[in-house]
Amino acid sequence: MNKLNGSSSNGISTSSTLQKKRNNNNRFTISSIDNINPTPAATALTITPPQFQISDEQRVEIKEAFDLFDIDKDGALDPHELKVAMRALGFNEKKAEILEIIHNYDKNNEGVISFEDFNKVMSEKILNRSPLDEIRKAFQLFDDDNTGKISLNNLKRIAMELGENLDEEELQAMINEFDLDEDGEINEEEFIRIMTDDP
Repeated sequence: MNKLNGSSSNGISTSSTLQKKRNNNNRFTISSIDNINPTPAATALTITPPQFQISDEQRVEIKEAFDLFDIDKDGALDPHELKVAMRALGFNEKKAEILEIIHNYDKNNEGVISFEDFNKVMSEKILNRSPLDEIRKAFQLFDDDNTGKISLNNLKRIAMELGENLDEEELQAMINEFDLDEDGEINEEEFIRIMTDDP
């Protein structure tokens, strides 16, 4: 199971480390990449087999997002607060979708959504996320300069943010291992192969 956890620019985060190791064929593998704090707003990402309920960690993240963006502390999110809370959790919904969510859950016609309803909405969205979409979002966390590729500099930044003491030679060896087109960088297709263990 591959697990990627990013953190939002608003402080919602999880913890762990970037781990590299050699397998029996003396090839590098990435076993987990967690707690990435990129400059652009990142999202909490988890790549796992299909889930039937959200994890305790995801419940905490939903609560943190609600509390953080309930600006007026009235126990409910208005459309603007809902939009930014959802974005912090990795869902960039359009205004029409935000208004539809509020319409579907706002029993008192106050134009807001309660924590209980926000929790239901976000739990459902998290459970219905596509693993491939999550891998693509993770790729964007690495590709912070938006070149469409993960370079040695991108990997250095990630290693530094994670506090990993990997030298340039080790990082370059990781790129070389997965760089199928031998252009010195990892493109999105190569990254998807890494994360899905597709040779």
